[in-house]
Amino acid sequence: LLTLVFIGDGAPAGNYGYTNSGYSVYEEENERLTESLRTKVSAIKSLSIEIGTEVKNQNKMLSEMDNDFDSAGGLLGATMGRLRTLSRGSQTKLLCYMMLFSLFVFFVIYWIIKLR
Repeated sequence: LLTLVFIGDGAPAGNYGYTNSGYSVYEEENERLTESLRTKVSAIKSLSIEIGTEVKNQNKMLSEMDNDFDSAGGLLGATMGRLRTLSRGSQTKLLCYMMLFSLFVFFVIYWIIKLR
């Protein structure tokens, strides 16, 4: 129990009118809880700093990936343009090239089989 004792009634001048038994128990518990809270706040602060650093690194990596995808998209667009140009050419010319290539492959395979 916390009992109030007036300074003029014989209590020592250093304890501000509280008896040592009740006040010191609450003060020690308060100090212990304060220290525990300080430790937890410090841990949360360091964790939030680490999270911030990780977020900055991830944003940098995402930015680099975005640039890489943009350049790959440009390259793919240029390739598609070339394919469109190739497909707009005369179909007979393309068909002739395919036939000549097929005949060439046929003769190479025939020649390989004939040599065995």
